[in-house]
Amino acid sequence: VNNISSLSPLAGCLSLSELYLRRNMIPTLSELCHLRPLTRLRVLWLTENPCCGTDPSRYRLTVLRCLPRLQKLDNQVVTEDEIALALVEGDEVSTPTSSIQNQLPNNGLPDTETENDPFNYNMEETNKIRKELGMKPLSRDKFSSPSSPSTVEKPTMKKTHILDAVLLLLKDLDEEELQVVHTATQNRLQTYTMDSGDGQRSPAQKTADIQH
Repeated sequence: VNNISSLSPLAGCLSLSELYLRRNMIPTLSELCHLRPLTRLRVLWLTENPCCGTDPSRYRLTVLRCLPRLQKLDNQVVTEDEIALALVEGDEVSTPTSSIQNQLPNNGLPDTETENDPFNYNMEETNKIRKELGMKPLSRDKFSSPSSPSTVEKPTMKKTHILDAVLLLLKDLDEEELQVVHTATQNRLQTYTMDSGDGQRSPAQKTADIQH
């Protein structure tokens, strides 16, 4: 209840872990972009702000897509299923126009190929996660090109977001849980191997592989 309308002053509070913003004047969810650098932020209370809109489900998924490290939102615990769903169905939050202007070169024009491009954000976020997990970064051609929005296939983009969700959740698993994922992944890969060689296998061999 402080009539706060911008979150930009909080962008440098890197040690912040809990933030209570209930009943303020935050106009849009784009203000949450200022909280992305706060990697320790785990608790956020944002309800009763204009940015919350009239669709509670869409609002929650959008907040969690922007801030997937949250453990509690509006006094409600965040589940792993919610995070995975948010990365697939939540709306992409873009940086507020006023903030972009402040970060622009002297010509005052936005750089559409970099910071104002949600496609680039998705690719950079995914590769950052892959790097933390010791995996090779994905090349740009693995992502759908944003240059022709009408040609972007939703299934392709959805799979990209599912990959983001899986990689994010891996960081929260312990050794035993990672072993379960490893075993399930191996079984899944064996299925692909079997499918690719079906034309050269007899029915008896296929049955033996399945039983094995």
